[in-house]
Amino acid sequence: MNILVVNCGSSSLKFQLVDSETEQVKASGNCERIGLDGKIVYKSGGKKTETKSSLPDHAVAISKVLDMLTDAKDGVINSLDEIHAIGHRLVHGGEKFSSSVVIDEDIIKEIETCNDLAPLHNPANILGIRACQRAMPRIKHVAVFDTAFHQTMPAKAYLYGLPKEYYSKYGVRRYGFHGTSHSFVSKRLAELAGLDYENSKLIICHIGSGASIAAVKNGKSIDTSMGMTPLEGLVMGTRSGDIDPAIIEFICQKENISVSEMTMVLNKKSGMFGLSGVSNDCRDIIEASENGNKDAANALDVLAYRIIKYIGAYYMALGGADAIALTAGAGENSSEIRKSIMDGLSAIGVEMDEEANKKRGEEVLLSTPSSKVPVWIVPTNEELAIARETARLV
Repeated sequence: MNILVVNCGSSSLKFQLVDSETEQVKASGNCERIGLDGKIVYKSGGKKTETKSSLPDHAVAISKVLDMLTDAKDGVINSLDEIHAIGHRLVHGGEKFSSSVVIDEDIIKEIETCNDLAPLHNPANILGIRACQRAMPRIKHVAVFDTAFHQTMPAKAYLYGLPKEYYSKYGVRRYGFHGTSHSFVSKRLAELAGLDYENSKLIICHIGSGASIAAVKNGKSIDTSMGMTPLEGLVMGTRSGDIDPAIIEFICQKENISVSEMTMVLNKKSGMFGLSGVSNDCRDIIEASENGNKDAANALDVLAYRIIKYIGAYYMALGGADAIALTAGAGENSSEIRKSIMDGLSAIGVEMDEEANKKRGEEVLLSTPSSKVPVWIVPTNEELAIARETARLV
């Protein structure tokens, strides 16, 4: 079964065509700058092409994608009949969706009621669904939610210390994100560590430009670092992570800016970028630190320290840990950041294998045989997870 996985942003559309039986990626790519000048990146058979193309909206973008997939020269299927289902990434499902669902009109209406919780993401996701439905109306479409995996959190983990009416009236609570990644990686970690997934205590560290940590007990998320929005938790590429909320009013008054403007600062100008003054990319910050940039060095220290604190907190919340996974951009590829994290976990008996830490982007046991808690690199694959969920439902 060929599954087309679609991930729509406000001005972008990422895609993969996956054979659900072999789990081979037949083609992938993305459409960028939708609504502007338009650019399409397409990869298949080891070949990558980039073309400028007018992409006035998502409907045109998905049409271009389907044309490329069926192209006589570079396509990987003969006709659209060879696409059997489409899996869509949805950022926010609120409390309404605790699992993936086959999409119909009622489901779309339910998703739209969550738009207030993710105003920059959900409307764009729905645009992608509508465009794909128009282009391929006869096949089934599946919604896979970033928040769904974390709907197993208990009230003590998801409730904020605010008047309860804000939760009752507006749904103000912790939801968590990166759920597709945490679900995929936690299952694979259990396999690698030789554990029974439904009788295990796992800590998953998704350390990319967006970053979050999840505590997974017996196959269920019991806590996670991101909150009602992806702004809470770890210091990230451009997001601040946890701060004293009173800082918002303080800076708004000092700088004479609005709350909306300050929220933009917290999301787009803070985190590693704001601390280092260099970049939101850890590779650039590491290079600057090695060249003597103290702000860059501090940014890296803050990142590692925050990760270590959350791992420690979740170790206690779980009552110990059977295994820990590092995944996503820096987790999979940065030996420097991994070393800083591993060095900070000595209190729970973690010891790092220096040779193993030289590896990048592959499944590797980072800890020594004598380490009390094994730590693995487990590459994430959210698109494959979406394809699996789609195949399961259709």
